[in-house]
Amino acid sequence: MLPTKPDWSGGLAEAWTPGERGAQQQLKAFCDEALADYARQRDLPAIDGTSRLSPHLAFGEITPADIWHAAANADSVPEKQLEKFHKELVWREFSYHLLVNFPNLGGENFNGDFDAFPWAGTDAQLQAWQRGLTGYPIVDAGMRQLWQTGWMHNRVRMVVASFLIKHLMTDWRKGEDWFWDTLVDADPASNTASWQWVAGSGADAAPYFRVFNPILQGEKFDPDGDYVRTYVPELAGLPNKYVHKPWEAPEKVLEKSNVSLGSTYPAPIVDHQQARNRALDAYQTMKGQAA
Repeated sequence: MLPTKPDWSGGLAEAWTPGERGAQQQLKAFCDEALADYARQRDLPAIDGTSRLSPHLAFGEITPADIWHAAANADSVPEKQLEKFHKELVWREFSYHLLVNFPNLGGENFNGDFDAFPWAGTDAQLQAWQRGLTGYPIVDAGMRQLWQTGWMHNRVRMVVASFLIKHLMTDWRKGEDWFWDTLVDADPASNTASWQWVAGSGADAAPYFRVFNPILQGEKFDPDGDYVRTYVPELAGLPNKYVHKPWEAPEKVLEKSNVSLGSTYPAPIVDHQQARNRALDAYQTMKGQAA
């Protein structure tokens, strides 16, 4: 199954060791090094604070029960940290419960009211999102990490999904299709349930009017800009103050950092506040039609 010519799998090969042995090695490393501070570190994309076991789960190289018990038996792990990690495993099982009972979850809104949603995204915007060229650094970093490694940090997955659905007004199914084609841990249950959760159309979903602010998300969870600088190297020279909002940097700062908006790095393809207002207006329109 490995590619030959051209070999496009370099980033994946550097990030993953396929097989049961690789799964067990990753599980041990997580329990030894990251589980004790999981609740905090799991939201920081610049560090390895998550289990990174999802690809092994997706390919059946390890079971949720194996992971559950290994974590429970790990040394010196505070109960709060263990509980948070166990909840994430349960969330995955809940996704499978949904898919078993609602087998059309991948193509149909769990909440039928969203069938009337007035999607307005364009193909050009979708392509900019796919390529990591939206002009919002945390979004672009996530999309490039996905393309290069076949994986994306969980916190950033929520940010990029919210951006596509709400800032770009693009049907969640187009995002889910892209993730299915590019994720090494693509999973028919988790992928679908998670996209519908962000869209507001799923079971126990986040409300549609919760619109992630990509600037604040970047500043909160990547405060030093390390994650952005790793995957959006053209912004590496910017001071922390501007790395998540380069359009606010003075011209002298941009010049010193070798950043030219619209040339070396795109200007934002939508204005955050305007996009948020448009999304909320569309939601009210949908509610009116569904009433």
